[in-house]
Formats: sequence, structure tokens, C-alpha cells
Amino acid sequence: MEKFIIEKKCRDTKARVGRIITAYGEVETPVFMPVGTQGTVKAVSNSELRDIGVQLFISNTYHLYIRPGMDVIKNAGGLHKFINWDRAIITDSGGFQLHSLAKYCKVNNEGAEFKSHIDGSTHFFTPEKVIEIQNHLGSDIMMCFDECTSYPCSRDYAEQSMELTFRWAKRCKKFFLDTHPVDTEQQVFGIVQGSTYLDLRRTSVQELTDVGFDGYALGGLSVGEPKEIMDEIITEIVPLLPEEKPRYVMGVGTPEDIWTCIENGVDMFDCVIPTKNGRNGQALTSSGKLNLKNAVHKNDYSPLDSECPCEVCREYTKAYIHHLFRSGELLALRLLSLHNLYFLIQLVGSIKKSIRSGKFVSEKKKFFENYGKL
Repeated sequence: MEKFIIEKKCRDTKARVGRIITAYGEVETPVFMPVGTQGTVKAVSNSELRDIGVQLFISNTYHLYIRPGMDVIKNAGGLHKFINWDRAIITDSGGFQLHSLAKYCKVNNEGAEFKSHIDGSTHFFTPEKVIEIQNHLGSDIMMCFDECTSYPCSRDYAEQSMELTFRWAKRCKKFFLDTHPVDTEQQVFGIVQGSTYLDLRRTSVQELTDVGFDGYALGGLSVGEPKEIMDEIITEIVPLLPEEKPRYVMGVGTPEDIWTCIENGVDMFDCVIPTKNGRNGQALTSSGKLNLKNAVHKNDYSPLDSECPCEVCREYTKAYIHHLFRSGELLALRLLSLHNLYFLIQLVGSIKKSIRSGKFVSEKKKFFENYGKL
């Protein structure tokens, strides 16, 4: 069963356009995936996500397992039915929580013991259990269990962690094959680790590709490392991943990073920036970033972005949104989250068009001539 089709390649860069085939429809790539950790993209409804063109989003295995729990989701018929989402869903394995919730967990060769950040109860995640949970969720794309290291990270620890991630990946793959029919539409992706050490990243790529997965991700990025190091890893490592499989950079998604990723052959990326920053007053625009909490916008009756046709830009002014933030109104959080998501979805859509038309390089130059003028 063909699960990924490359339709067009850029002649001047490694950028490409393709399609990922899932049980809930085809996903056009490159694709930006909003973060819906708890089965919801914060402050935005599913109908709004559909309206702005979201094809899939990413939820989190650990968080959904802790709350509402597997029984609730299984009884609903899986995550798609529980949240009433008729498009694709990718689920992270919980490996990122080994970084973000480090004080609540202990790692060993077998897996990771978590103390719930909700009620303190103890839970043990193994690679097998992580795949089992994602299967109960009905994930279209499952991520292997991995250890996401923090920055900075010693070389010795990075190497030990990378090898642990590889051993867990092999166990994930075996359990997946043992529990799924050959023609399953569900997919499982391996995750490349190795911190900031390029040679470890190369080793990780080789080990994972020897096992073979439906797609490959770069994990452990955007965890505090300097941007130039992150860009170097993307530039050096992404082209080593199998060309015929989807390539995913996890946790990365500023407008600048999106161009860098796509230029180097990345097909998928996710990031909390559009919603998290939106809830804190930041708007993404074609000219750069705006902080709507700043007093300069108090009497500015122009839209957030004069080039953006989204509902927020059509119907509301900077002055009004500034007023909403100053007044503590929840609508402010919703409006900026929705606008920022629309901005990134449309940006990726325009980049796809530029690849198809052979204008990627010129469109990138045009974008950055205007971006950052604020």
C-alpha cells in the first residue's frame, strides 16, 4: 500500500510537494500541523480549523492517557470520534515529556516511569505500551517512543540517549508489526536523536533506516539550542533521510524555520507558536511580528495584516484587539490564535504553489524582502 507520493521537486533546492495517504484522507505536503496536545488546538474550534485548511494536527499520547484516560476515548470509538474530527491525526509518543516533565519521570532501558502531573499517580511507559495506546487512540501516524534530551547535553549522555531511542524504536516497530495487519493504513515514524552532535545524528539516521519506518522525524530540536545549530542540523541531516518517505521536523514552525525546513526537503512540521504566542498577544504578519498589547496600537484602526484575507483581518482592527487584551477578554486569545494559524497554513500553501510553478527561490526572496520590516 502506497502511503506517500512525491508529486513535484524543486529544481534549485531540495523542496518538494507530495501527499501522505491516510484513512482520513490525503494530506498535502509540505504541511504545517497545529498542536492539539489534549485533543484540541487551544482556543480554536474544529470547524474553524477545517475552514482555514488544517489537514491534520498533532495530539499527545502521554497527556491523553493521563486525562481523560484510555477507557473514555476507547468507549467513544477512538480519538477521531471523541473529538469529532474527520481528518488525519498524528500523535507524539510522550517522549518529549521526558524533557518537559523531567522532574516527574525516571528513565531506564525498559521504559520510563511517570508520576502524573495531575494527581501524582505512577505510570510506566514502554515502547510497546506507547504503540498500544496510540492504536487505541486510532492515530493515523504514530511516533516511536524516544528520549528527547535537553540543551545543553554532554556527548556521552547524547550518545547513550540516542542508542536508547534506537532500541526503543526497534521494539516499537516489532510490536506494531505484531499487532497490525500487513495492509494497515496506520503508519509509524522513527525519530532521529543525537542532540547537537552531527555524527550522532548521522548514526541515528543509519540505524533507523536499517530498521525501516513509514516516515522519519528529527526530534530534540527547538529545546534551547542556538538557531544556527538547529539550522545546521536540519541542513545536514534531513537530506540523509530516505527520499521516498515523509520527513518531519518536530516542534519547529516559525515563518523563518518553515522556509528553511522546506528548502531542505522537510514535508511536515508542528509548533505551538501560532497559538501560544497568540494567547500572549503576538500576531504573525507578512511584515513581521506584532505585539498587540503594546500601547502603540491603541488608536490603530488598520487590520493586523493588510495582505491577509482571514476573518480576523477582515472584521477587526488592531485597536479593537488591543482593547480586548487590555480588558482581559478571552476573544483576544481566540482571534490571534486563529489569525496566526491561518497565516502559517496559507504561508505553507503559497510555498507549495511556488514549488509547483518553479518559483520557490524567487518567492522566498520576495517574502523576506518584506518580512521583518516591523
